[in-house]
Amino acid sequence: MTYDPASANPLAGNPLETREDMSRALHDLFEPLLPYFSEGNARVRLDGAAAHFDRAAADLEGFARPLWGLAPLGAGQGDFAHWHRYAEGLANGTDPSHPEYWGAVNGRDQRMVELAALGFALALVPDKIWEPLSATARANVIAYLKHARQFDYADNNWKFFRIFVDIALDRVGADFDRSLTKQYLEELEGFYIGDGWYRDGNVRRIDHYIPFAMHFYGLIYSKLVDDDYAKRYRERAVLFARDFQKWFAPDGATVPFGRSLTYRFACAGFWSALAFADVEALPWGEVKHLCLQHLRWWRDKPISNRDGILSIGFGYPNLLMSESYNSAGSPYWAFKAFLPLAIPAEHPFWTSAEEASASSESVSPQRHPGMVLMRAGSDVVALSSGQENLQMRFGTEKYAKFAYSARYGFSVEADERSFAGGAFDSALAFSDDGLHYRVRETNAEAKLAGDVLYSKWAPFRDVSVETWLVPASPWHIRIHRINSPRALQTAEGGFAIAKRDFDLDTLSAEQGSSHVIGETDFSGIVDLGSSVKRMGLAQKALPNTNMIVAKTLVPQLRGEIPAGESILITAVVALDDPAAQSTIWPKLPEAPDVAALMAKVESEGITVSAFEAPGQMS
Repeated sequence: MTYDPASANPLAGNPLETREDMSRALHDLFEPLLPYFSEGNARVRLDGAAAHFDRAAADLEGFARPLWGLAPLGAGQGDFAHWHRYAEGLANGTDPSHPEYWGAVNGRDQRMVELAALGFALALVPDKIWEPLSATARANVIAYLKHARQFDYADNNWKFFRIFVDIALDRVGADFDRSLTKQYLEELEGFYIGDGWYRDGNVRRIDHYIPFAMHFYGLIYSKLVDDDYAKRYRERAVLFARDFQKWFAPDGATVPFGRSLTYRFACAGFWSALAFADVEALPWGEVKHLCLQHLRWWRDKPISNRDGILSIGFGYPNLLMSESYNSAGSPYWAFKAFLPLAIPAEHPFWTSAEEASASSESVSPQRHPGMVLMRAGSDVVALSSGQENLQMRFGTEKYAKFAYSARYGFSVEADERSFAGGAFDSALAFSDDGLHYRVRETNAEAKLAGDVLYSKWAPFRDVSVETWLVPASPWHIRIHRINSPRALQTAEGGFAIAKRDFDLDTLSAEQGSSHVIGETDFSGIVDLGSSVKRMGLAQKALPNTNMIVAKTLVPQLRGEIPAGESILITAVVALDDPAAQSTIWPKLPEAPDVAALMAKVESEGITVSAFEAPGQMS
């Protein structure tokens, strides 16, 4: 027998339409973990790959993260036969004399992250994992949590982790310094920008951590605690939902953007948290559809290993997608999607019929993340300018491309010495030696003017680029004004689509354009009248560089710019319709007037909120 990625996916065959379906999904995803629980049940070790933190913390991660889904299941009176493992594991992991002790927190530590899941479970299902403990075990748990909370947590969503520990300590009747709770609640307020949007710390990035961390934790807090902060969290979630729904395509895919995408369907966590907190930010039928449709999108993806363990990766197992803090247990943050299991079957989230979003807007400018969201057929494309991540592997690809697609994702460059072989999807690459390349990593300016994005950036210290991004659905247009003291080679890419075996795809490259046609998709890029001639190239990208499919084709334009000023004008389109070659491809959008765009940005441009945080290079 050969490996069947669909049948290895624990979600395969599940309709994912009802509360029972969601419960089944949770059980099917959890069951493969059982053989990997340690003898004392405090550790879950899934493979030999490492994160930057120690192995004990990684084992704790494997143990704790499933609780984001299991605790709601227990709170909703769902059946689960393994609570004894969690009670025993909690007792042993916090017992300094036990061989499976998790180790003490003695500074900023990954254990702080995982203790939030334990705090959540202690608050939600104390009857399952607290009440069975002996007096000695309870004392150890309290001592462990109190010791951990005295250290400084990272200046971002981590502050919620101590708050969740504090909620648990309060629920179990422990004595502790509540002023620390208030301190972090106030510091979290400093990350709020407005209109429902946060930053995840004082950094130039606004990604899925806003819905599946900042709002997720805030909404849980609002359900467990009744105070002014809870009220604010609920009000902000209502505002945020109006923008965030635009990130989702009709098939349930969301625009993948930023770090930690190995958490996969945690991207539905915001909609799940609305249900848990009983916040009707959108009609319940729409919230339900956004949540369940996203889960359904994952059913046919090869996201698990042969034994059903969720892999590191996104659309398939791929360690290139891992962050330095991803251990084998990290993907189980995906269980954040299962919060609705805590609410009763008669809740309107469950009783309402699913409804697709009623929004008719084809273009949605969003100042805070620095994006213009647009519908392109059945896809959602986010034109993007104003974000950066200069610290993490592939941070440039995760944050600084020109466009991100719910259907086509994005690709990473596996070798900085491969200008000739680079994918450069949704990017403009420069090379001064034909070997190494530079792309946009950060911006000197980033503005939004209506539905036009503007950025100023420098691939080299002595080279300046101004870029305008213009929606023209299903196309988008990019204009680059480049000033360089020397000649440079350039490569600009469209969207990456799936490549078939046996060279069954159509690849076309000619002067000024390139397009590729796969089994289900068309992708093209065309020059709309640049100051230099560019040649088309149908690039067969290196395998395992795209986040959704393992092998891809990318249409590109390549050429050389001279010293001085050059203007590149590019139109890009990709659709899940091979017939677009005859229907859409011949109908090129009109090239915008560069002078008019400059004037528009000058008169209407407002700085992208993400960009207003301090730069990492300053």
